[in-house]
Amino acid sequence: MDDQNSLQGRFRRYAHVSSALSAAALRLAGERFFGADLDHQVQAKELTKAFGSLKGPVMKVAQMLATIPDAVPSEYAQEFLSLQAEAPSMGWPFVRRRMTQELGPDWAQKFQSFDREASFAASLGQVHKAISKEDDLALACKLQYPDLASVVEADLQQLKIIFRVYEIAAHALKTEEIFDEISERLREELDYEREAKHIAVYRDILKDFTVVHLPQVISALSTRRLLTMTWLEGKNLREITGESQEFRNQVARSMFQIWYYPFYHYGFIHADPHLGNYTFREDGSVNLLDFGCLRIFSAKVVQGVIDLYRALQKNDQAQLVHAYESWGFSNLSKEMIDVLNLWANLLYEPLLDDRVRPIQKEFSGMQGRHTASQVHHELGRLGGIKPPREFVYLDRATVGVGSVFLHLKAELNWHQELEKMIEDFEFNTVSENQKRLLVKYGL
Repeated sequence: MDDQNSLQGRFRRYAHVSSALSAAALRLAGERFFGADLDHQVQAKELTKAFGSLKGPVMKVAQMLATIPDAVPSEYAQEFLSLQAEAPSMGWPFVRRRMTQELGPDWAQKFQSFDREASFAASLGQVHKAISKEDDLALACKLQYPDLASVVEADLQQLKIIFRVYEIAAHALKTEEIFDEISERLREELDYEREAKHIAVYRDILKDFTVVHLPQVISALSTRRLLTMTWLEGKNLREITGESQEFRNQVARSMFQIWYYPFYHYGFIHADPHLGNYTFREDGSVNLLDFGCLRIFSAKVVQGVIDLYRALQKNDQAQLVHAYESWGFSNLSKEMIDVLNLWANLLYEPLLDDRVRPIQKEFSGMQGRHTASQVHHELGRLGGIKPPREFVYLDRATVGVGSVFLHLKAELNWHQELEKMIEDFEFNTVSENQKRLLVKYGL
C-alpha cells in the first residue's frame, strides 16, 4: 500500500513541499526586494536539507542546478553537489520493509551480507552495498522510496502550475510539450524493470568500448522497485579535478564517446548526466551507473542534429530551416530562426572549431548563462516558441555532459571527436540498429 498513487499521498506531498521550501523562498525574496542581509552559506545548507528530505522530482531540480557551473551562486552549488550521492537516506525500518515486500520474508538469507546504512541516496531511491551469497560478488541494491508514484504526481502538478506562471510572466517558451516530456520520463524512471532493460541495451551498444564499465543486473534479486546490480568502484568528479591535464582530457574523451556513440549510431542517449550517475577509475575509464532516464530518438531526429551542424558549418539558411523542422520546430519566422541560431551556435561552436580548446572559451559557464539570457529575452519579444518534446532531454544531456567538460577543464579538438563519430552515419543503419535493440530487449 505504501506505493499506491493515492489522493491522500498527493495531498501529503503538497503540504510537505510547501512547508519545506516556503520559508527559504520568503527569505530569498526579502533579500531581493527589501535588502535583507542573508547568509547564503546557511541558506544553501537549509535548502539542501529541504531538497534532500523531499526527494523525488523536486530534488532533481537541485541536482541539475549543481551540474551546470555558475547556474547558482557557488555556496549553493557546493551544497547541492552533495545531493548527487549524499542526500539523507531512509532508515532501516523502511529498508527492511521494502526488501521484504520485494524478495519475501527470507530476503536476508539471499545475501552473504547486506549493509544497513545506505551508501548513496538520491532523488528516487537509495543504494545499499551487499555481498552475493554464492560467488562473493559486491552488489549494489537500489531501493525505490515509498509512495513515490504519489510523490511524482504531486510534484508534476506543482510543476505544471510553475510552468503556467512562467509562461504568463516571460512569454518565451510554451511549456506544454516540455511538461508532457518530463512527465513521461519521470514515470518511466519509477519502473526498475525497464531500467534493467536500459542497462542491457547499453551493455550491448558499448560492448566493444574499453573506456566504459557498466553494471550487470542480477535478475533473481531484482523487481519493479528493487534493482540489484554488480558494484562498480570509482572516484567521483570532484575527486579527479586535481589530476593532470592529460588525465582529465582522457576522461573527457571517454565521456564524449560514451554519451554520443549510442546517439549517433542507435538514437539512444543517457538523458540524466548529473554528477552522481558516473564515477572514474585510475586508468581514466568511466563507470556508468544509473539508467533510469534513457531517451530514444528516431533516426530523423539524429539526422536533424547532424544537418544542423552541417548547416552551421556552411551557413546554409535553407538547411538550417530543414534541420530545425526535423527536430520538430514549426512556424519559424526568419527572426525566430536567428534567435534559435544563437542557441545553436552556443552548443555547436566548439564542434565547429578545428583546434584543441576548452568546450567553452572560458571555464566559468558565464558564456552559456549570457547566451541563455539573450535567447530567453528574444523569444519573449517574439511571442514565444513551443519546443518539441525531442528538444527537452537532448538539450539537457548536451548541457549536462558539457558541464562535465567544464568541471574537468578539458581541452580537446571537439571538432575532430565529432567528425570521427559521425563519419559513417547512415539514416537507414541507425533506424535498423534501433529497431533491432527495441525488439531484442522488449522496449
